Amino acid sequence: MTAQDEGSGGLSARQWKSGAAAWLGWLFDGLELHLYTLVATPLVVHLLGAASGADPAVKEKSAYIQAAFLVGWALGGAFFGRLGDRIGRSHALSLTILTYALCTGLCAASQTWWQLMIFRFLAALGIGGEWAVGASLLAETWPKSWRPWLAAGLQTAVNLGILVAAGLVTLLSFLPHPPSERWVFLIGVAPALLVFWIRAQVPEPEAWTRAESASAKRPGIRDLFRGEVGPVTLNTSIVCALSLSGWWLFQFWHPQHLRHLLELSGATPAAATRSVSVAFFWLNAVAIAGNFAAGWLARLVGNRRAMAVMFGGMFLAMAGGFGVPRGFTELAWFWMPLVGFFSGVFGLFTMYLPPLFPTLLRTTGAGFCYNIGRLAAAAASLVFGLFAPVGDYRSALLSASLLVLASAAWTIRLPADA
Repeated sequence: MTAQDEGSGGLSARQWKSGAAAWLGWLFDGLELHLYTLVATPLVVHLLGAASGADPAVKEKSAYIQAAFLVGWALGGAFFGRLGDRIGRSHALSLTILTYALCTGLCAASQTWWQLMIFRFLAALGIGGEWAVGASLLAETWPKSWRPWLAAGLQTAVNLGILVAAGLVTLLSFLPHPPSERWVFLIGVAPALLVFWIRAQVPEPEAWTRAESASAKRPGIRDLFRGEVGPVTLNTSIVCALSLSGWWLFQFWHPQHLRHLLELSGATPAAATRSVSVAFFWLNAVAIAGNFAAGWLARLVGNRRAMAVMFGGMFLAMAGGFGVPRGFTELAWFWMPLVGFFSGVFGLFTMYLPPLFPTLLRTTGAGFCYNIGRLAAAAASLVFGLFAPVGDYRSALLSASLLVLASAAWTIRLPADA
């Protein structure tokens, strides 16, 4: 009896180990992802020697760094996704974690903005790869009936990692002489230790081992665009591109919008960092509830309908928050956490995408579709950073909500759960 055939009870030690490996990988993903987001403005100000975050060069270089990160995330997902189909899930997962841990630590050594951009790009290769590989590992080792809760649990791990990042940045801001923002990146080296445990304790899934042994010819990347798989690749890529562009514009620029509002009210840089970190903490705490709400909804109506509902809710929350000028308090304590609640939709992709593809194309297909979205998000970040007026974050964030609305409409073209 395979993991796919088992019921919801009697999980094996092997399944728990694969689950723990993926969950910890997601936890550190969240930590690595948002260390930079929380300290972007003051760090780039420091590296450029600028007077303040109002300098147009700060916004421009921040956009370059964020775009490079998202491009690296996409390329890493494609590269390690393909590697996961060729050398196995456990082996590839170890390599992704080692890559993002070591390269995040290197960010602390940055002396110029372009050095930081390069190190963020390299770290993103591993972060992007971890998603596709870890998702396929669980899809092949855990029972199908567990998928909605696995999706919620993995997305919650990301949120907890973000909360850890926000908490650490907040604690640093309380110090009498806060260290340079660059040193928070040293925290990112810790996940490298996880690699040793994965290599010793997490075997390759039976599904991949059987497919590898039985296959006379490995499917290639071109097979993603042929036959019945072609429309699946196209439609899931479009939904990922639209939704992730909207979400990442929100994720990166809403802390800058909050910081801008605080600076206009006369807050010091340290106080602004502290308040933004607390707001970010609250948003992601609420998002954990959204993860399980999305999982519960998926069990009732299926992934496709659940995604449409959650994307619709996210659009309404973003439009409500940025449709008119609002102050820091109402944004930070109501509207932005409401967006965070509906971000639980992204957890559904974790268990929904991999099974749509054949076993030896599973990490390749999931990685390709999801990372097309990251490339689109990189382009959106760059366009906004270059052409949006300095400080006019609200208009761009409102525009981002339309991308989320479009993704809600396009979900009707997605295939039913595999």
